[in-house]
Amino acid sequence: MRLHKGYAALTIALLAIELAIALFLNDPIVRPYVGDALAVVLVYAGLRAVTRLPVVPATLVAFAVAVAIEFGQYFRLLRAVGLDHNRFARMILGNGFDPKDFIAYASGAVAVLLIERYRRASRADAGTRTVRPSSDSSSTI
Repeated sequence: MRLHKGYAALTIALLAIELAIALFLNDPIVRPYVGDALAVVLVYAGLRAVTRLPVVPATLVAFAVAVAIEFGQYFRLLRAVGLDHNRFARMILGNGFDPKDFIAYASGAVAVLLIERYRRASRADAGTRTVRPSSDSSSTI
């Protein structure tokens, strides 16, 4: 295991955003869909903070976690384990199955892949921008 400080900071920031959404928003778009997409990004960032999983496997695991939680909602897992009245458990794990959530989870996973591809391309591009000395040996003042 390791601790990647950048992903750890992102995880903490996303957790704060998710909690703010869960506590203070009750709208038809941000809370159910943006929040679900961000949940995949949150799990991904957490995985990357503490493991050496590459981008694609970490994204797939994050997506699988979201899908597993959604199926837990379908099978009323919180009720089965006696946590259906626990506000914190309902906030973290949700309490209502919605097949449209799978689209939000997939959107979060695709966003992760696109952002990581962009980051990788930016780093590669930055590595090719080196200052090369001029082949002209004369200097001007």
